[in-house]
Amino acid sequence: MDYVEIAVPFFLLALILELAYGKFINNNTYRLNDTISSLFMGSLRGTSGILKIGFSGYIYYQIETHFALWRMDSDLWVTWIFAFIAYDFFYYWFHRISHERQIFWASHVAHHQSEEYNLSTALRQTGTGFFISWIFYIPLFLIGVPSYVMVSVASINLIYQFWVHSRHIPKLGWYELFFVTPSNHRVHHAQNDIYIDKNYGGVFIVWDRLFSTFKEEQDDQECIYGIRGAIKTFDPVKANIHIYQKILKDLTFSISFKNFYNVLTAKTGWSPNGSTEGSSKEKFNHEEFEKHDPVVPLSTKLYALIQFLCMTYAAVVLFADKNMDYDHGIVLLCVVIFSMYCTAKWLDAEKILKLEYFKLGIITIGLCYLYTFSPEVLLFNVLLTYLFLNIAFLPFLKRA
Repeated sequence: MDYVEIAVPFFLLALILELAYGKFINNNTYRLNDTISSLFMGSLRGTSGILKIGFSGYIYYQIETHFALWRMDSDLWVTWIFAFIAYDFFYYWFHRISHERQIFWASHVAHHQSEEYNLSTALRQTGTGFFISWIFYIPLFLIGVPSYVMVSVASINLIYQFWVHSRHIPKLGWYELFFVTPSNHRVHHAQNDIYIDKNYGGVFIVWDRLFSTFKEEQDDQECIYGIRGAIKTFDPVKANIHIYQKILKDLTFSISFKNFYNVLTAKTGWSPNGSTEGSSKEKFNHEEFEKHDPVVPLSTKLYALIQFLCMTYAAVVLFADKNMDYDHGIVLLCVVIFSMYCTAKWLDAEKILKLEYFKLGIITIGLCYLYTFSPEVLLFNVLLTYLFLNIAFLPFLKRA
């Protein structure tokens, strides 16, 4: 069973409580633009499910059915304990290689782009991870872990990782020796020279201690969050594809099998032209670091907040409908992605009125398609309401 969907309301409640607590103690760790960007990324990860073709599920099914060495009994508690620990072990290696090899970093980088660190950062997830992450868990199916148990322990592992994305929780004594905590995970998200590419564990920090990738948070070295070679935008599309763009550029550097092999198996940031773009090898000076935080008017912030609420409704309510027709999902996904893109550009302090008009055109085309070929009352009414909402905001955006 996937417990993540059940946990989502509690995630959002915890986020609100952390925001309120930070305000109360005069140590707020949230920014509207950064938070909306992170939550857009989380919503995009969920809505991208409409494009999945079930390839990894098919592979897992074939291995479990025909190639597993034996079948563990899901009714035995020892199966669950073993699966939970073993999953975290393979997660460690998946996570580590996702930092060390650029074909995997291309997907994982999205989680690290936030220059703040709070519970919304935990929800900042890649929208492309389902392409290759499944490879790392094949051994668990080969040794007979049932798929039901796998899905369950994987979701529990992910839920555990939520709470460690906080700056308000101090070191936790002996607990730090065995488990991932906010302190040692802050290190993982930092780009300081002494912290970068450390602490890969999901639940257990013991893997990092065993394989020499552990680093303790230092009292005299404040963590600086984000990635080297920052993309300087809140655009969730750019966040998901910019390393893939680099890889494609590197592939065209030399049309040869050798270059193709080198690029796809390269360490993070390697390029055939010798650059270190998008790599932890890039030089970093904490004294020169500046967060991407453009100044925008209040009307733009209000617009962004309303857009976020609309996108959340789409992700939590509309895409949660397992019976949604594929063509309905595509129409809605196009509207959602382009709306997120436009909102991010406004938060980047860019004047994009022409894109707003284009967005109205996309919504109108979607409405015409639904009305003519595939009538769906709820989705049609939602899109129609969203169209009028965007039209109503145009005068404020013109003055922004």
